Amino acid sequence: MPAALFGWVDQGLTLDIAVHLGTLVAVIVYLRLELLSLITGSFEWLLTRTANEDSRLAFKLAVATLPAGVAGLLFRSIIEANARSLGLVATTSIVFAVLLWLADRFGAQRARPVAFSQISVSGAFLIGAAQALALIPGTSRSGVTMTAARFLGISREDSARFSFLLSIPIILASGLALLFDTRAVSSAVNYSTLSFAAAVSALTAFLTIHYFMRLLPKVGVLPFVIYRILFGILLIVWLV
Repeated sequence: MPAALFGWVDQGLTLDIAVHLGTLVAVIVYLRLELLSLITGSFEWLLTRTANEDSRLAFKLAVATLPAGVAGLLFRSIIEANARSLGLVATTSIVFAVLLWLADRFGAQRARPVAFSQISVSGAFLIGAAQALALIPGTSRSGVTMTAARFLGISREDSARFSFLLSIPIILASGLALLFDTRAVSSAVNYSTLSFAAAVSALTAFLTIHYFMRLLPKVGVLPFVIYRILFGILLIVWLV
């Protein structure tokens, strides 16, 4: 996006891989306890064939991952080739910000929000289907999944936590797709630069998640909504 706005030289997908890796590390470190529980619960189910809360959540996350995975395989190249305009980014930023605000207000009206353990398989699939929309440029992946979760009545904190957990397989898959794109990976790799980019990405992502989760119960999603709307408006002004 900055390259398109300011005419900067594209750094190539090798740098994107480093940034993806840094983000993935940050999410894993932040959610390490939840991930450990999911892994332990899944192994327990494999050994005993008795479902538990963690194995059920792992299954729901797998179901939620499917729509974006299939959509990525089918439509990613088409979208990258035909839907990269700044006008589209501005539009989706504003539209999905408004939808998030409406979803948050809808969720706030529920007397008892839906918790992690109460997310249904069909609800997880719907959240995953919403995540597939993040292929459209300008659509925030975390924002659109939280929008779907809030419309389903899931609490703010659990909506965000489910969204971050759901990001792990998607970030990993995106990074692997870039890694195996032999057209984009340069043979002359500056590993010190890439390591620095990955470290900065990891630190930034971790701090963002940490403070977002701390502030979310207190201030809600309104600051994020305002930021997305202002970003969209600034892009429109830039284009005009």
